[in-house]
Amino acid sequence: MTRITAAVLEEPRELSIESLELAEPKAGEIRVDVRATGVCHTDHHRYVGTSEVPHPVVLGHEGAGVVDAIGDGVSSLSEGDHVALWVLPFCRECEFCERGDPHLCSRRSVVKQGTLLDGTRRLSRNGESVNHFYGQSSFASHCVVAEQTAVKIPDGLPFSEASLLGCGATTGLGAVTNTAGVSAGEPVAIFGCGGVGASAILGARLVGADPIIAVDIVNEKLSFIEELGATHTVNSLDSDPVETIQNVSNGGVEYAFECTSRPDVVKQAIGAVRPGGTVVSTATSSADHFEVPPGALTHGKRIVGNVGGSLRPSTDIPRFAKLAESGRLPLEKIVSETYSLDQLDQAFEAIDEGTGIRSVVTQE
Repeated sequence: MTRITAAVLEEPRELSIESLELAEPKAGEIRVDVRATGVCHTDHHRYVGTSEVPHPVVLGHEGAGVVDAIGDGVSSLSEGDHVALWVLPFCRECEFCERGDPHLCSRRSVVKQGTLLDGTRRLSRNGESVNHFYGQSSFASHCVVAEQTAVKIPDGLPFSEASLLGCGATTGLGAVTNTAGVSAGEPVAIFGCGGVGASAILGARLVGADPIIAVDIVNEKLSFIEELGATHTVNSLDSDPVETIQNVSNGGVEYAFECTSRPDVVKQAIGAVRPGGTVVSTATSSADHFEVPPGALTHGKRIVGNVGGSLRPSTDIPRFAKLAESGRLPLEKIVSETYSLDQLDQAFEAIDEGTGIRSVVTQE
């Protein structure tokens, strides 16, 4: 048993920094000395109570750090390795995992109960169990995770950037490169310029999409997004984004990436794609329902869900990490603010206010 420091959420908006006990890693697991964790809307939904989570719980699912203990049978990692922790636990044994789609793992739902993938908890406080989040709980000094969800990264990549590869950045990058498979020269539009949307713009620039049209309602974000590679920006409060996109892209884009989970924005994205085009929707568990009239999908338009960027973490995360280390993928530009663990409330408040692109809690 290891004594750790963690941010414990007792009820919505009731967060405290406490000392907890963390059990040792079992077979096939590792313990990570956490150095950075991205602050995601998925955590925020639980923090404010718009999505359910069992309490008490330690949130955090975009961790990066150093392996400091390994369980029996671990073969891909060693103590001292730098790792990024992928958001979606997967079993490696179900039909989806075996066919190479770990983002669709059929056994992952067990973690919704606040456990690790094996259905047990390793966190406790005075002998009483504390719940995990997404099989990770990285808003803590240390966490225990399954070996397969920890991916080795270059030692030279800053942990604040590496943490984004656990969820936000790879969800956006993978939406472009994996879920959609955008080719050079194809026109794209990105609706919503937070962490996922900003990463989708980086991915679109990486593959050579053209034009790259960014839509948001905050001019400050849109100005920043131009630096990431957007060729055109649209404030949807000032002008009709569908009309603007159609004019810029000669009738509509091939792919529209919807990163807001808002029904009205999904409707705009459908209107923005050309005949045969695809809307790639990255919805969260708190997303409102939306209705799609059959007529909206005439001319072969499609809507495709994006789950974790359709990632194969063992290959995609190292690839993106190398691009980031080389400077070709400037993840550092997405990190708008850093906080210490005891400032986590402030990081969530920044999301409330809609400021910045992506905040990171650092413990280096």
